Amino acid sequence: MSGPSNEFSYGGTDNLEAMREATLYNRFLTDSVELFSGESKSWLDFGAGIGTFAEMLRDRGRSVDCLEPDPSLAGMLNNKGFRTFGSSEGIASETYDYVYSLNVFEHIEQHLSAAREACRILRPGGRLFIYVPAFQFLFGAMDRKVGHYRRYTKSSLSSLVRESGFTVQKVGYADSLGVVATLFFNLVSTSEGSIGRRSVKAYDSYVFPLSRLIDGMACSVIGKNVFVVARKVDE
Repeated sequence: MSGPSNEFSYGGTDNLEAMREATLYNRFLTDSVELFSGESKSWLDFGAGIGTFAEMLRDRGRSVDCLEPDPSLAGMLNNKGFRTFGSSEGIASETYDYVYSLNVFEHIEQHLSAAREACRILRPGGRLFIYVPAFQFLFGAMDRKVGHYRRYTKSSLSSLVRESGFTVQKVGYADSLGVVATLFFNLVSTSEGSIGRRSVKAYDSYVFPLSRLIDGMACSVIGKNVFVVARKVDE
């Protein structure tokens, strides 16, 4: 997320648009962002994309700034009225109380540098919430299409944030049935890796609610995604 924005172009915008149909899933992520925010007042969406979550949070009365290195997506965010940065280098140190990042760090080759930038722009004691795809055995056509470098486990994600200057407060998996759905998608999908709006809506309506029920028992061991809640070490 650091460096010149004109060197980066995101190739999965069609998938981002399709994921707008995932009403329950997007609400779950937005709820999670709020749940782990504590008393934070100043928020940064670290890799805001087309602004799906920044918009949902703004609708809930939250003041959110955006970091987005893709110039066309950053332009969309500006047009929607968000204060938007094309690079973390444009953000002063210790600016924010809370940084959240949803399905972004898997796109960043130098993810340790990005996590350290998130730490730099947080105030001492500030909070970090990262949500990313889990388990490398699920890596498939969709990961390749959108430029994923990796998927994570609880251990690897926790190690990343600890090495970046954070203490881990909570880590777990989410969307347990998504593991089965992803394996199936990898078997039947074309090499293109695109996801259709109809499939997204069907999964969101019928599978994801059941997956959330199972997560209560399975979140310690399995899930399509993994998240971490961390706190910047006080100086």
